[in-house]
Amino acid sequence: MARASNIILVHGAWADGSSWSKVIPLLWSRGLKVTAVQLPLTSFDADVATVKRAIALEGGPIILARSSSGPEDFHLRALVGHSYGGAIITEAGNDAKVVGLVYIAAFAPDAGQSAFSPLRGPAAGASLGGNVTSPVWKTKPSWYLVASSDRAIQPTLQRTMAKAIKATTIEVAASHVAMLSKPEEVAKLIENATTA
Repeated sequence: MARASNIILVHGAWADGSSWSKVIPLLWSRGLKVTAVQLPLTSFDADVATVKRAIALEGGPIILARSSSGPEDFHLRALVGHSYGGAIITEAGNDAKVVGLVYIAAFAPDAGQSAFSPLRGPAAGASLGGNVTSPVWKTKPSWYLVASSDRAIQPTLQRTMAKAIKATTIEVAASHVAMLSKPEEVAKLIENATTA
């Protein structure tokens, strides 16, 4: 029985699930099952709850038949977060079904920090500044894409966060929305995370 993977994609604070529109078909073509959540963006807790519901809906292994290769065993392999979505996956990933975390130009806060803590300045959407209580990257493997042309989260800050969480890191000459400007590189990193 071949093993395939479920991926949950989590968008940032000033975006929605459609921000993954260029990455989703690439992941599908690699045989991955993909869910892009739609965060309510009303509070950190509400956003975490949304992702936890998406994880719960995976419901454990699901056996699917495929005409060419027979049944496949699907497991939730990775939560993927962009920007503010990184803080969400850091908190929501405390589920046995989640194997790893993938950060795409994303915040990776520690316990007691919010997504915006590293910026040390006021951020729009104060309700989105809830603190992480139990960072999953301390117990599960992580991958990080540093967007070297990012003007929203400085690349030096991204490198610092990636190093702090001991993530397998790649650097791509991309804007803050790397999933739109460099979808192939983003999809490849996600695929690598599912096979590691």
